[in-house]
Amino acid sequence: MDSELKEEIPVHEEFILCGGAETQVLKCGPWTDLFHDQSVKRPKLLIFIIPGNPGFSAFYVPFAKALYSLTNRRFPVWTISHAGHAVAPKDKKILTTSEDSNAQEIKDIYGLNGQIEHKLAFLRTHVPKDMKLVLIGHSIGSYFTLQMLKRVPELPVIRAFLLFPTIERMSESPNGRIATPLLCWFRYVLYVTGYLLLKPCPETIKSLLIRRGLQVMNLENEFSPLNILEPFCLANAAYLGGQEMMEVVKRDDETIKEHLCKLTFYYGTIDPWCPKEYYEDIKKDFPEGDIRLCEKNIPHAFITHFNQEMADMIADSLKDDLSKIGNPSWHYHSLRTMRCPSAQILKPPDERFGSDLLPTYWWKNQISRD
Repeated sequence: MDSELKEEIPVHEEFILCGGAETQVLKCGPWTDLFHDQSVKRPKLLIFIIPGNPGFSAFYVPFAKALYSLTNRRFPVWTISHAGHAVAPKDKKILTTSEDSNAQEIKDIYGLNGQIEHKLAFLRTHVPKDMKLVLIGHSIGSYFTLQMLKRVPELPVIRAFLLFPTIERMSESPNGRIATPLLCWFRYVLYVTGYLLLKPCPETIKSLLIRRGLQVMNLENEFSPLNILEPFCLANAAYLGGQEMMEVVKRDDETIKEHLCKLTFYYGTIDPWCPKEYYEDIKKDFPEGDIRLCEKNIPHAFITHFNQEMADMIADSLKDDLSKIGNPSWHYHSLRTMRCPSAQILKPPDERFGSDLLPTYWWKNQISRD
């Protein structure tokens, strides 16, 4: 992609209060408020990126821009930070909605379960209920994506991409065997060390160190990821990582089976978080699924240097689906297949979803499950 083209793509940064936690949302495209936009030009679909851990959304901006461009700039591409992984600068206003300010704070929002509820709370308060969704989960974001589909199967998701998915046996993976003792047994040592080293450090020094680090790694980033050196954010990332090692053990085959027709799994050949044997196992158990093995030696952290390659893969996979957005006949078909039902149980849309053709109850009733 031409570098000048990247410059022209608008990216809007917001800090919002979601479930009681400061949250950074980076919105690629000219649309900044889908919830209150009633114009005929409002897009009918949102591409929603859920990052890995640490959930620093700023690192996903080049990927979001590439994907936005490859989908002909027709649909917004938004990336959300994890709860507790972003702190708003002192001069930045934190936005709230009436729905979120009245909502109950999410229990253990920095943990595994809380992060899932955090993403669902965002969709409930910031995305119209009739807007179709493409979910892109990276690493532990893939686990969050599956759990979101499990908890709220009525979500109007047409496709979900699980990139380098850490959805099982995390502590048994090569990296997991190293990370488990550090995150589970020595977590408080990491906390104390981080606070002692980073808390007294001035913001200007942190910013200088980050810029230098990005230069050494040859990385572009228009939003300075100061949260990388923020003790509060690092502590929350370690806390979440410890829960990942303990709780992401068994693959959720039931949820995968229920939503298989709209899932795309993308495994790496050199991924120490989900090794090739995990791909072979799931491929054997779901031979009919769209389960792919990378042929380009792309690493688990693809956002360092392989944003274009991953955006190409996703845009190509979405080509048929996106070309039909706005087609009335496809709208009926998409509603029929939203939960991958068998042909025998399909019913006319008015019987399944009511007069407006879309489920309206999940937004109010499904978000706050424990």
